[in-house]
Amino acid sequence: MLAKAILALEDGTILEGNGFGYPYEVSGEVVFNTGMTGYTESLTDPSYFGQILIQTYPLIGNYGVPPYSITDEFEIPLHFESNRIQVRGYVIYSLAQKPSHWSNKKSLNEWLYEQKIPGIEGIDTRELTKRIRIKGTMLGILKVAEEIDLREIESKLEKIQDPNKKDLVKEVTINKPIEYNSGGLLKVVVIDCGTKFGILRNLLQRGMSVIRVPYDYSAEKILGLNPSGIVISNGPGDPKKCDKTIRVVREILETDLPVMGICLGNQILALATGADTYKLKFGHRGQNHPCIDLYDGKCYITSQNHGYSINAESLEGTEFDVWFKNVNDKTVEGIKHKKKPVFGTQFHPEASPGPYESGFLFDYFLKEVKKFAKV
Repeated sequence: MLAKAILALEDGTILEGNGFGYPYEVSGEVVFNTGMTGYTESLTDPSYFGQILIQTYPLIGNYGVPPYSITDEFEIPLHFESNRIQVRGYVIYSLAQKPSHWSNKKSLNEWLYEQKIPGIEGIDTRELTKRIRIKGTMLGILKVAEEIDLREIESKLEKIQDPNKKDLVKEVTINKPIEYNSGGLLKVVVIDCGTKFGILRNLLQRGMSVIRVPYDYSAEKILGLNPSGIVISNGPGDPKKCDKTIRVVREILETDLPVMGICLGNQILALATGADTYKLKFGHRGQNHPCIDLYDGKCYITSQNHGYSINAESLEGTEFDVWFKNVNDKTVEGIKHKKKPVFGTQFHPEASPGPYESGFLFDYFLKEVKKFAKV
């Protein structure tokens, strides 16, 4: 455990705590997650790329870090959402020093050190979260070191680069297609904007084989794979920076293929049809967000991780209707095409972590894929 750590926000807030993980200085967008569990999944979720993550739950690391060798029946790691930690820095109240769980392989501190990720503990994360809720998401600097020059950190606050102005999806997508065989006859393409392993798992468990392609893979190449459905994955940053994917999806929407968009994929669907997106004040990141189905009135508790949303009014004149709304702030949580088997959800039906009650959306997608494939 290193002696010192500093978290500095662009509004001048300075928080001092204990450092853990790797001794390093990082900057990024400071966001919070209200989940009580699932820190290994959250830390490896590509949607967090470019961000410094605050975990509001007071005790983190208590069940340690399992090995990647624990996999599902398709050899996909069971407790992680990508092959590496995606956050730039980690902010918690209390670090568990002696984790206890049958699957524990190493401590959270050891894992962050191996992945060269700095962390700070011993600060009031709930008070910090309230500040962000009031002022909105802010940029910040996190530094872990034996000695820290506070004036030097303060002088850098006005110069922090906003990661959302960059093409973050380019940093988390794959370089070439990867195939996952479920043993079934159905084939779907996942456009990888930073896809979580949980999405792949849900598709494979329902008998769909998956071809995962880069975010800028052309529509011509995708259609050349003869899929029976398309999934546009989650991912980091401003959806308007995904102009390459938006163009690809616009071409795909000219076909009759079933399409499912998840999180960033939901926003890309809207942008591809001329709708608009905007940045939320502090985003939705947690595992207990209630969303209501406007078609049947049912309410679902969902897992979420996004900082942008679709402007509901901008959907007027497009081929999409609002399907789900957030109960708390009435933001758009899902859209559905008026004529074609195309839909998107802002929440994560695969959970990982979180409740599984919206997993029926994968069943709905499967039904449309079978219909298209005439199986």
